[in-house]
Amino acid sequence: MIISNRPPFFPSLPSTVQKLHQQPTPPCTIKLTPNRQQERHSYQIHHAQPSLEETKQIHARMIKTNVDHIHATLLDSFQPHSSSSAKHNFLITSYIKNNQPEVAANIYAQMRKGDTQVDNFTIPSILKACSRISSTRLGKEIHGFAMKSRLDSDVFVNNALIQMYSECKCLEEARQLFDKMEERDVVSWSTMVRCYGKNRLFGEALELIGEMHLMEVKPSEVAMISMVNLFSDLKNPTMAKPMHAYVLRNNSKVEQMGTPISTSLIDMYAKCGNLGYARSIFDGFSNRTIVSWTAMIAGYIRGREFEEGAKLFVEMMEENMLPNDVSILSMIIECGFVRALELGRCVHGYILRNGFALSLALATALIDMYGKCGKTRYARALFDIMEKRDVMTWTAMISSYSEANCIDEAFDIFTRMTNTGIRPNQVTVVSLLSLCAEVGALNLGKWVHAYMEKQGVESDIILKTALIDMYAKCGEIDRAHRLFTEALHRDICLCNAMINGLAMHGYANEAFSLFSEMETMGLKPNDITFIGILHACSHSGMVNEGKRIFERMGRDFKLVPKVEHYGCMVDLLGRAGRLDECHEFIKNMPIKPNMVIWGALLAACKLHKNPKLGEIAAIRVFDIEPQNCGYNVLLSNIYATDNRWNDVAGVRKAMKDMGLTKEPGLSSMEVNGSVHEFIMGDKSHPQTEEINKMLSEMIEKLREFGYTPDTSVVMLNIDEEEKESVVNYHSEKLALAYGFISTVPRTPIRIVKNLRMCDDCHSAIKLLSKIYDRVITIRDRKRFHHFKEGTCSCADYW
Repeated sequence: MIISNRPPFFPSLPSTVQKLHQQPTPPCTIKLTPNRQQERHSYQIHHAQPSLEETKQIHARMIKTNVDHIHATLLDSFQPHSSSSAKHNFLITSYIKNNQPEVAANIYAQMRKGDTQVDNFTIPSILKACSRISSTRLGKEIHGFAMKSRLDSDVFVNNALIQMYSECKCLEEARQLFDKMEERDVVSWSTMVRCYGKNRLFGEALELIGEMHLMEVKPSEVAMISMVNLFSDLKNPTMAKPMHAYVLRNNSKVEQMGTPISTSLIDMYAKCGNLGYARSIFDGFSNRTIVSWTAMIAGYIRGREFEEGAKLFVEMMEENMLPNDVSILSMIIECGFVRALELGRCVHGYILRNGFALSLALATALIDMYGKCGKTRYARALFDIMEKRDVMTWTAMISSYSEANCIDEAFDIFTRMTNTGIRPNQVTVVSLLSLCAEVGALNLGKWVHAYMEKQGVESDIILKTALIDMYAKCGEIDRAHRLFTEALHRDICLCNAMINGLAMHGYANEAFSLFSEMETMGLKPNDITFIGILHACSHSGMVNEGKRIFERMGRDFKLVPKVEHYGCMVDLLGRAGRLDECHEFIKNMPIKPNMVIWGALLAACKLHKNPKLGEIAAIRVFDIEPQNCGYNVLLSNIYATDNRWNDVAGVRKAMKDMGLTKEPGLSSMEVNGSVHEFIMGDKSHPQTEEINKMLSEMIEKLREFGYTPDTSVVMLNIDEEEKESVVNYHSEKLALAYGFISTVPRTPIRIVKNLRMCDDCHSAIKLLSKIYDRVITIRDRKRFHHFKEGTCSCADYW
């Protein structure tokens, strides 16, 4: 009998519940074997959870016998002498545990329609289904029903509601419910802490822990695990030790701590970069489980101590502690996280040699690992041989192509995925939006946005952040800002995306205005906020403002500047030409300058033609990473600017001896949903002849307007005529020529370049925007340039 053939619900039921009832439930067929009595006895002994097939059989018998007249069915093996409510609750729980939350929700709808009582055991179970299917609307309707039925005074029900709101990213609703609870237990507190932690609201989580301590709420082991996991995500070594002490105060001895809390401490120290402390806890822990071993091995992988991790893996097997699917899965995930390709391949080999069944989770993790390591061919080969795929498998393959900026392949997989009837989830959409943002594919990004709206994909704060980031990086900063102002709820990530977008477009004043608005809202800025604000200052030459905001970071917000913030300050001072001050700033840094710091100074020396200081910076860079091609090219260009051609030849010979090749300038633009790429001298484009004709026309018109090429940007010892030929065929000019012939006159043109735009192209494109009456937007490695009527938004400061 098929449930969906039953009569429709009464109109008084909530609309979401009615819709759920309309969804088809998998047909239930009864297939009892002769050995059923023996099987029942076995289940009674072991108290096992029924499989999906057995759950369907129970469901079918309940429908056939009308629940109250069940005799000698499978259900009696699991729930003997139970009420009708208990049997329905059991069925809901069983479907959820067998990954069928939609069917569980449908059964809840039947209970609401019929006479079966919905009690304080039903509500928490069905809320788990809401979390699984991310149905905030159904969750809120269940909340309303609980209030009407006076079940909301039950702390168990309230805890389940907080958990549901947390999983559905409704943090305000979760906190409001928590604050209104007349009775809270330790689960209430730990659920709310975990809610903040999962959503990366670490400040709020820490405040809640402090409040919990003041109210003398003694944490359970589960609560402490939530807190330890929070500190793991913070990755702050100075805060890890106090958390460890807090755990010890609530446990008289380390040996008395349970395995989960000890394992969480190992994981916390490993993620905070303190592998010594993690290992000391591991070594002092007598009752090690596979989970403990896995946490320590994964910690070594994350800390890039691969040899130690391999040794511990061998030691684990010598102690007859064989890895299981979960431990292997954890190692693969960590290999992907740190891009440890060789180790990841070794783990893959171990899976194949030892006969592990390649489950969906393992296969998906391997695809993701190979994708993160840049091996899309390996990922695709694994993907293609899989007989069964779920949404996460498809998403992992899309993410792999996104990592490699393979936009055509990513959208091809997405199309195949939707054609098979698999609905994309939030991660899928975020991967596609991030890819569009990276390559500057505005039209495809708009298509994804429209798809979200058409398919009813719930646009939570994570998706809104991804959309703002995409529009900002594709040059539509006004559209990004409109989405930001329309957002009813704003968190730190959303604000950071907007600040960084404003910064890369050169809108420093607007970025500062938003920063002030955040302070008014009581939203505490984090590390990323200050990187965005400092970038805004750097792109606009606001040196004094940048210095003030850098000082405020520690003084007013108690944030310790990281090497990235010092890098922003070096870039700010260097770009403004204050090279000596910049050098002194580096020498007085409280942390050791890395390659990025010295590289920023080297770039500033090239920009402002200071070969003496440039050589000092180059020596420091090459002490850290001698085989960095980009910085070798920078030093060569500094020598070329100073006409030191012998030194140029020396640098280039050294590069050749080390097998280094210069990254070619590459410009891309999207036309009719396809991304076209251009490299100087490349004639592979099918419209090369038309592009060259258009380029000749552009050069001729530029000359009529009095333009002469700036050959100083050519760092080669060749004659002037050859230099002119080189600058005329830079990749952004080729892309622009293609834009002129392939788009309607007076429509905007958008180009993305992988390197900094040279002075000559900048001057030429300013004039071309006036000559052809076009708005031309170019995103180079540093920032956006909006050319219009002969001017650029950067005001020639970039």
